[in-house]
Amino acid sequence: MGRQEEAGVTWVGTGAKRMAKPTEAAAAAIVCRDGVRLGGHVWGEAEDAPNGTVIINPATGVLARYYHYFARFLAEHGFEVLTYDYRGIGLSRPAQLKGCGYRWRDWGERDFEAALNFMLARRKEGPLLVVGHSIGGFLPGLARNAERIDRMLTVGAQYAYWRDYAAEQRLRLFFKWHVAMPALTAMFGFFPGKRFGWLEDLPGPVANEWSFRRARMELSHPRHERAEVLRRFAAVRAPILAITVSDDELGTVPAIRRALAYYRNAAPAEALLQPSDLGFDRIGHFDLFHARHANGFWLDALLWLRDGINPWPDRSGDQPSRLAKRTE
Repeated sequence: MGRQEEAGVTWVGTGAKRMAKPTEAAAAAIVCRDGVRLGGHVWGEAEDAPNGTVIINPATGVLARYYHYFARFLAEHGFEVLTYDYRGIGLSRPAQLKGCGYRWRDWGERDFEAALNFMLARRKEGPLLVVGHSIGGFLPGLARNAERIDRMLTVGAQYAYWRDYAAEQRLRLFFKWHVAMPALTAMFGFFPGKRFGWLEDLPGPVANEWSFRRARMELSHPRHERAEVLRRFAAVRAPILAITVSDDELGTVPAIRRALAYYRNAAPAEALLQPSDLGFDRIGHFDLFHARHANGFWLDALLWLRDGINPWPDRSGDQPSRLAKRTE
């Protein structure tokens, strides 16, 4: 294996040459300002990315590899794309998860910040774009360099305030994530999600920040840091298209609006889609990044990422979707 050091990133490829095909990925290690190293992959090459650069932020407890098909799709449509695991997850998991001290806020303040710096250093032309799933669509505003973002696409983006869960599922979800998860975290010193089939294992502070999140996100930060947290979100002026699906029990309309409200100087738009709009009976919180959507939602998303055009201008959360079912 050949290795190259560049802007705090270690490239791994065949021989000393990077992969040239946009459908291939080069492994990368991204170094955060506190020295933590994150594992990830870059899809495509900056020289072959006329449409810009994309960073994909995962949902909590979801491996970056879940988004690899989507990343490859974007690379084949003229983008250079970064997928990466947050600290404590997947390729960025330490040998000992118990006691590592990694927090949810670190994923935005340190991990996304490092990912953004890395892609800014590589970018040749075009905008810097973020695709954020669930918490991954909220945490960019925590980064000190978030004002460098040119455009965002978020899917089910929220920060897990329990009162925003879908009403019919609220009690079950509250017990799962706000009773069982903190109890298990206290017992094991980390959240053993894989053991129960509940996402990936999580560092204890990440799990507890989810479990005990209040209506106002900044209240989980020390009092003297809250004004700076709000200032960082306010510094983001990028257009944001926030997508949710009517059967998403976590990313409800109230949840995504609560998250969007922090980006008060951005240019937000929202789209509430029905599963039938996309030709499916059910989609939920995770399904839009599955390859079955390559000929539907993914193609529509290109209009926003490439051209800044909202493909669903009549689908705000205040209006029911009336699109006919896809026939493709």
